[in-house]
Amino acid sequence: MQSIPVDTTRLGVLRCAIAPEAKLNNPETQEVKKDRDGNPVYTVAVTVRQDRRRISVIEIAVSGEPKGIQEGQIIKVTGLTAFAWAMGDRHGISFRADAITPVSGTATTQSKGGDA
Repeated sequence: MQSIPVDTTRLGVLRCAIAPEAKLNNPETQEVKKDRDGNPVYTVAVTVRQDRRRISVIEIAVSGEPKGIQEGQIIKVTGLTAFAWAMGDRHGISFRADAITPVSGTATTQSKGGDA
């Protein structure tokens, strides 16, 4: 699997679309996925909007529960890496970060189709 570092300064404003959720290894047993160090892995859906283009939503995995992250809040993503993957005839890009933190002083808004 090829890893590609991502320059988050070029992504525009990053906003939490869906608050952190534990990533499950097995939905039937509700077993939470763990990283190599045994920490639970969480995912955060993040909206990305560059230069007045359409908004994209990416799901970012992070070790440990990100604290203070709410839907609609502007966030900072540290150490973002993209991974190209393929399984049979399926393929895609997954994202992982070292940390996801709230940007202090930002108001949370929950508007449909608002600026990101």
